[in-house]
Amino acid sequence: MDTETKLKYISYTRKSTESEDRQILSLDDQEKELKVIEKRNNLNIVQRFAGTSNGESQSAHKRGRPIFNFIMGQIDKGKANALLVWHPNRLARNAYDGGLIITLMDENKLIEVKTAHRTYSNTPEDKFMLQLEFGMAKKSSDDNSVAVKRGLKTKLEMGWYPSRAPLGYLNSITKEKGSNEIIKDPERFELIKRMWQMMITGNYTPPQILQIANKEWNLKTRPTKKYAGLKSLSRSAIYKIFTNPFYYGFFEYHNNLYKGNHEPMITEEEFDRVQKFLGRRGNPRAITKRFAFTGLMKCGNCGAMITAEEKTKRQKNGNVHHYVYYRCTKRKDEHCPEKAIRLDELNNQINQIINALTISDEFRNWAIKYLHEIRKTQAKANEKGIENKQKELTRIIKQLDSLLLKYTAPENSDGNLISSDEYQALKTRLIKQKLALESDLTDQGKQINEWVELSERTFNFARYASIHFNNGDMETKRAIFACLGSHLIIKNQKLSIDLHPMFETIFENKNKAETEIIKVITSKISDNIGQFMEFLVNCPSLRRRKDSNLREDFSPNILAGCCFKPLSHASTLIEFRKY
Repeated sequence: MDTETKLKYISYTRKSTESEDRQILSLDDQEKELKVIEKRNNLNIVQRFAGTSNGESQSAHKRGRPIFNFIMGQIDKGKANALLVWHPNRLARNAYDGGLIITLMDENKLIEVKTAHRTYSNTPEDKFMLQLEFGMAKKSSDDNSVAVKRGLKTKLEMGWYPSRAPLGYLNSITKEKGSNEIIKDPERFELIKRMWQMMITGNYTPPQILQIANKEWNLKTRPTKKYAGLKSLSRSAIYKIFTNPFYYGFFEYHNNLYKGNHEPMITEEEFDRVQKFLGRRGNPRAITKRFAFTGLMKCGNCGAMITAEEKTKRQKNGNVHHYVYYRCTKRKDEHCPEKAIRLDELNNQINQIINALTISDEFRNWAIKYLHEIRKTQAKANEKGIENKQKELTRIIKQLDSLLLKYTAPENSDGNLISSDEYQALKTRLIKQKLALESDLTDQGKQINEWVELSERTFNFARYASIHFNNGDMETKRAIFACLGSHLIIKNQKLSIDLHPMFETIFENKNKAETEIIKVITSKISDNIGQFMEFLVNCPSLRRRKDSNLREDFSPNILAGCCFKPLSHASTLIEFRKY
């Protein structure tokens, strides 16, 4: 039996998006080259990580490539003992990865590295040449890094911003690479300058200037690689303009301020004046007041967010009253008819919703107690299912071992017993079955536990939410309000909420459940355990939904599961957990 037959190759291609690989063949071209080598030498390829779909698109300058690390693990486990790559620098451009390959060869786990131009066997001479190739690849990457840093330093010293020019300017593309300058944008320079002049007068706010620029001047941003079309200026973009020192002749780079060589639009004094209008230097809006429910609600008329503002009323007798109003921002419709609602009225409406969910101590205590009884009953029922799945998993593992032995057997050297394609197809199917069973075994019982824990937190929330909302600080009120549900809408000064499905499931027949629980509690406990258990499991207001619905109801995008733990002192502990 020749050496080629004993070798089990992994085919691997890699291409980086960084400058190191701009002249390197694409992943698909590398794959074509490797297939020619494979066919010419009749290589035994056991795994392929090649081409656009399976190849690796990541720089090798630093360690941490997931596909490369997986391949090294396969070789270390004996699943393969040879590599097929287009060039050694596809494998490593850093000392760690190069050293790992040489170490695997030293341990006789990696026997051969075959490339388009040379084969490196597990001999001292070939390992030395391979290590030399890795060293040259690392030196090339290091040189590129030094050259880039040197080029950036030179541009900074010359006063040119080494990145994309801000709106109103352009990066020139007429000179040699690395020597481009920043010039005026003939289409936008004067418009941005007029925006600065309007802001300097102090008679215009940024939103007013934004409206004029977009609607009257039809100002558009420059196209980018990601967005080829032209877009109107956004609210955040105008604040970036009015806080960027680039426009008075300086620019920031890596937290350092440099004198620019480009033509400024304004003077430094004018820039400082605008910063005072904005509230503070470098910050578009100084936050002077925080409100509990901003950022959570939307207007039911136009769909814009609901904001808050504080108003002060001074009476002739000297009394001063402070009021907080929640109103539509009118960002989407400046003529939105929605009226403002006072904070005390909004609090009352939230309280009404919370009070409708509030349950008694008896309801909470008995429900939580028997939720855990249900968990024990479900666990016993799941034992047989776990045993059957464990047997099936053992059977599939044996099939995988048998398949590998059959494929690597000497009598299958020519593929008569099982071909490479058949082996890969069978192996893939068995691995999928194995992973599915392992996942089921891991999750077996986990879903019922999660449901019990989530239900327990929901009962706690329903019992204590009203107390903590009335007595808690701003953050507590905000957290409770956010937990109630989704689609928090203000329309006609009325609050509407789509309660989380968990609340609806448990509390749709709350009054009936309270009555039934009182009946059970007033009787002897020993005589009514079975009755209460039967009621708890079968009551539609307490019975859990299907697992799939439970997962949908509490997706990672929903803030759910508030657990309120009553404390003897005034402060309150609120725990959040996302499902």
